[in-house]
Amino acid sequence: MFTHAVLLKGPEDLHLDELALKTPDKGDLLIEVSHSGISTGTENLFWSGAMPPFPGMGYPLVPGYESTGEVIEAAPGTGYRPGDRVFVPGADCFEGAYGLFGGASGHLVSDAARVTKIDSAMGPEGALLALAATARHAMAGLDKRVPDLIVGHGTLGRLLARLTVASGAPAPTVWETNMSRRSGAIGYEVIDPADDPRRDYSAIYDASGNASILNDLIGRLVKGGEVVLAGFYPQGLSFAFPPAFMKEARLRVAAEWQREDLTAVRALVDTGALSLGGLITHQAVAQQATAAYRTAFEDPTCLKMILNWKDAA
Repeated sequence: MFTHAVLLKGPEDLHLDELALKTPDKGDLLIEVSHSGISTGTENLFWSGAMPPFPGMGYPLVPGYESTGEVIEAAPGTGYRPGDRVFVPGADCFEGAYGLFGGASGHLVSDAARVTKIDSAMGPEGALLALAATARHAMAGLDKRVPDLIVGHGTLGRLLARLTVASGAPAPTVWETNMSRRSGAIGYEVIDPADDPRRDYSAIYDASGNASILNDLIGRLVKGGEVVLAGFYPQGLSFAFPPAFMKEARLRVAAEWQREDLTAVRALVDTGALSLGGLITHQAVAQQATAAYRTAFEDPTCLKMILNWKDAA
């Protein structure tokens, strides 16, 4: 079987192509994708060529790990049936292309254990579950503090703030240097960091991916406070030791989400405790993938770009 997919052949060399799908195996599902999201973090680094060496990396590459669609074939015993609406965190299912992510495709073959059934009414917002799970993973678990400062009001920063408010914790402060991104706050305040005099934050979550502000963040901590690196950083991280020593600062890296995070955020969305509304600012048909990826990476007003795969050809 062949499908249309986004193919990244090298830095800034991206277009829609036709690729062969691997034959489904026992326990696999064949999924017709309706929508896929474009990540402005990791996918941007692959697109620009700035991604450091990473296991499973290589070109040509099918990007994308935020896909939603409908099951059209299900192997016996998978627990799924045709017509089920699912979220798919990418798939390694292509002949002749790396599937490190592999979600930006009209069809996917995926192990049923990797997908998650979702409400059919979610529409394109179903593709946002991966980012919501990423935010939840950074915050959830033993000995983890909810953020009282979040750096960056992009999609991940907004989800961190919404989850903090949903948890019943005090509303966090959010920093955003780009004025066009300061709107859209729900139950919290977004300010320019230059207007913030505080030096007593206990948990600062950086969702900006900007390694150069690490010293400033450490200086904003209360003694014994923590900086959580929730973004992805292509360059080496460094900080001045004396201020960190005086603060007894802690640094924590937020790893990728796990299945329990996805289950938890899906439940929060289903009950209305977490809204995914207002995060998708741009949509394009899959045939316009080349322009859509450039917009996602270069237009600061674009929080989340979604590709529509219906009738992709």
